[in-house]
Amino acid sequence: MSGASESRSSKPGVLNGFEETAKDFWASRPRRPQAGRKVAGVAAGIGYRYGVDPVVVRIALVVATIFGGFGLTFYLLAWLFLPGENDEVSGFDGLIGRGRSSVSPAFAVVLAVLTVVSAGGMFSSTWFDGGGLIGFALISTALYLLHRSRGHLNRPAPVMARTRTEAFTGNGAFTMTDTAEAQSPAKGWDPLAADPAGWDLPEAPPEPPRPTPPPPYRAPERRPHSKVGSVTFALAVLTAGAGVLLNLNGADWFSAQHIIGLVLGVTGIGLVAGAFARGGRGLIGLAVPLAIVGMILTTAPFENLDFRGGVGDIKQTPATIADVQPLYQHAAGDIDLDLSKLPVGDPYSTTVSNGAGDTKVIVPANADVTYECHTGAGSADCFDRSTDGISQAALKGTDNGPDGVGGQKITLKVDNSVGSVEVRRG
Repeated sequence: MSGASESRSSKPGVLNGFEETAKDFWASRPRRPQAGRKVAGVAAGIGYRYGVDPVVVRIALVVATIFGGFGLTFYLLAWLFLPGENDEVSGFDGLIGRGRSSVSPAFAVVLAVLTVVSAGGMFSSTWFDGGGLIGFALISTALYLLHRSRGHLNRPAPVMARTRTEAFTGNGAFTMTDTAEAQSPAKGWDPLAADPAGWDLPEAPPEPPRPTPPPPYRAPERRPHSKVGSVTFALAVLTAGAGVLLNLNGADWFSAQHIIGLVLGVTGIGLVAGAFARGGRGLIGLAVPLAIVGMILTTAPFENLDFRGGVGDIKQTPATIADVQPLYQHAAGDIDLDLSKLPVGDPYSTTVSNGAGDTKVIVPANADVTYECHTGAGSADCFDRSTDGISQAALKGTDNGPDGVGGQKITLKVDNSVGSVEVRRG
């Protein structure tokens, strides 16, 4: 009974308030281990300290680095301020002379400079605006909640400082003072003053025990297969399919960027659940490509990229104004629309939207065309105007042709997400 009561009482009480939690975190902050590290052991130290799979910590830091850059800043800070498992103090404390650290003072200065540079680039750039602050808030909140709930687990033992002990000299066999210099004994003098025949000599060492034979080999028991990975993958596929169907039915919010973000969110929840259920590590192969694609679609100006209109090449030459469709939409492929064969008649308008591919529109030679040409990434050539590159402004204007005002009135809008746009006269 007493042992049980002692084990219960050894668990620290619940931390009260933010200040007490922050102080206790700093006093018992994780240590960077030698085993299981990939670079500096930051993710492994946090994972071992709070009983979380280090892979989940690494994925969180990678995602925070991609979306805003705070993951890199946090890693450098932790490398500088978290001590190694055999260090007395952290690299920063060792730099200012508070103890011994495996991080040399010169390398600590390099880490400090890299931390300042990465933090400055994170807050000064326009890449994923606000992502750095969001990453800082999420990582800080996660650490706070982990320490509140699991701060009593795996608390690192302090590393004792090394002390130098000076050897002492004495005047005799049992003298502990060194007040006088020892005199050299006379020849034949026995300091023990005992008969050598009465000396108690040690007995011969016993025969070493025979080595015990190794136990018979037993195959390791396989852990029961966790269903977290399978369930999460199924939910991710259903989420992606539902997003595509909603996009095809006109729900503009479910763009490619948002669909990938939703699937990545489902995968992240599965990874967190797998860290506690000891499963779902295969989801890493899905999360990393999704994060890369999400970064590309978020940072690059692939606007209005949807899945409507099918794939393949389109080539149409309407013969009458009634044959002109108000919208030519395609998900991927080339669009070639020839309007030069239309007879002169009532004004008409049409829109050409292409997700990925080249778009070419030919208008009558003497038509009065009010146009708007835009591509998210690529070149746009509309009559005598052109742009090339990424995130260029749309070309807008009116071109009345070589004969001036008085031709067929056409309103034309061409919008590409990725690819070239060309509008010219036939």
